[in-house]
Amino acid sequence: MNISKIQLFYLASLSMLGFIATDMYLPAFKAMESDFATGPEQIALSLTVFLVGMAVGQLSWGLASDKFGHKNTLAAGLGLFTLASLGLAFSDQVWQLLTLRFIQAIGVCAPAVIWQAMVIKRHASQSQQIFATIMPLVALSPALAPQLGVLLSDLWGWQSIFITLTIVGLVLITATIAQDNPKQQEKKSTVGADIKALLTSKTYVGNVTIFATASAAFFAYLTGMPEIMAQLGYDARDIGLSFIPQTIAFMAGGYIGKKCVAKYGDESVLRILIGLFSLASVTIFATSQWQLSSIWPILAPFCLIAVANGALYPIVVNRALASAKQSPATAAGLQNSLQICISSLSSALVAAMASQAQTVTGIAILICMVGLWIGYWLSARRTDVEKEMDNSTAVTEK
Repeated sequence: MNISKIQLFYLASLSMLGFIATDMYLPAFKAMESDFATGPEQIALSLTVFLVGMAVGQLSWGLASDKFGHKNTLAAGLGLFTLASLGLAFSDQVWQLLTLRFIQAIGVCAPAVIWQAMVIKRHASQSQQIFATIMPLVALSPALAPQLGVLLSDLWGWQSIFITLTIVGLVLITATIAQDNPKQQEKKSTVGADIKALLTSKTYVGNVTIFATASAAFFAYLTGMPEIMAQLGYDARDIGLSFIPQTIAFMAGGYIGKKCVAKYGDESVLRILIGLFSLASVTIFATSQWQLSSIWPILAPFCLIAVANGALYPIVVNRALASAKQSPATAAGLQNSLQICISSLSSALVAAMASQAQTVTGIAILICMVGLWIGYWLSARRTDVEKEMDNSTAVTEK
């Protein structure tokens, strides 16, 4: 890749910020309950509020970025995130915590969306490889952020977590201001026309459906696994350690996928990955109907899903956004909003039937597999149409 290491690090930092902001403060829940003089429900609600804010903010920043330019919109979003993070460090009322977490989430949506659009706009010829390099790193965020949160909270209190996020925000704002500001092309289409074009594009909708349902399978597993393991007699430490294999598998999948796409092309690799995902999903569904004595009959095949997702995400995200080069930030925002909504529904299904977590997790993952195939069918159908149009154009030119 011709992209500099500094630029790659900058884009990776933007991509990881939302996950770090989501997870870093989780270990401080008990300390925050004490300081805010409230129960666990109110503190946990701050996480729910944050996720709602992310679902709301993604599309809005995408639309703003395509209209006003990536650099200015990104700086504004990071500024909002930084101010909210600073306010959280000095909050002492539950309503302040909830309000500022919502604002913080709205702000962090800007980098979550715009980094993808920047890749498509500025590095189109390398976009597949860049996505394949950065996305596996994102998998480290949920694993490392809580550990950093524990360290900061133990040393300087939970407030230091939000001070750290403030400093990170300031660094990213500085880096963003230092970026080149390519001339913003005059936008000829309207917002409504852009969204209509995206929702009627089988290439876009199909690949976004693959991305969202593959992600939803992850959320179903993450929601159900702690309860499944608790019912099997595992302790909290074991539950925490169980997430390490899937993180390693996701990163390995990203690396292997990157190499295979470069050698065999994304279409061939995508078909194999969907087959691997399907095999693992059916295995999990089957084993989830048994009376288990160990977690491994579910954990082992889920690691195969993690491998598939690690390689699959960069392919389908690149395909979806590359099909919308006139409005890549809007496309990224809509994509991420749909991903969060579908993943939240999957998580809610498992949470609502937590007493039967083992069975319902298997069912939820199987439903996600069906969604994956629907997305692939849509995207493949669109590809056939495009080939026919290309052939017609070639005939006409002759």
